[in-house]
Amino acid sequence: MKHFLIVVDMQNDFVDGALGTAEAVAIVPNAVQKIKDFDGEVFATFDTHFENYMQTAEGKKLPVPHCIKGTVGWQLNAEIAKALDEKGYTAVEKKTFGSVDLPEKIKTAADGADFDITLIGLCTDICVISNALLLKANFPEVPIAVDEACCAGVTPQAHDAAITAMKSCQIDVN
Repeated sequence: MKHFLIVVDMQNDFVDGALGTAEAVAIVPNAVQKIKDFDGEVFATFDTHFENYMQTAEGKKLPVPHCIKGTVGWQLNAEIAKALDEKGYTAVEKKTFGSVDLPEKIKTAADGADFDITLIGLCTDICVISNALLLKANFPEVPIAVDEACCAGVTPQAHDAAITAMKSCQIDVN
């Protein structure tokens, strides 16, 4: 069986930048350890926006420029980047909350073998849940889990709500 770890948007702007939170900063050591200890293939998503962000549908609802490609905010948190570089990973840029490309990349990496998926990262209530649900829709028989200690939401309440919603959708939470 193959094992896939999805590290969702552990970028500077979500950790301690434009949309960062104390909770996001607090999970970095757990996420680093998870990456280092993981026995399998790792994918890392990058929330990716451009200079026209404020004119996009998302920018109009969340008027905080963030993860503009090429900026420091778009880059991975330094500790996460070091762990990922040491482990080796596949980068997946995404222009919205969930990556429509990720399921195909995982299917290709699985190459016909059975597999499971674990997700960690930011933000639990936006991008983690979006990717978890997209993966569950694409792979309904595959075990999909979220490591709660390696995730943080926009607020602790939003994090808890997302965890509850994912459990309702048969995503395991450890």
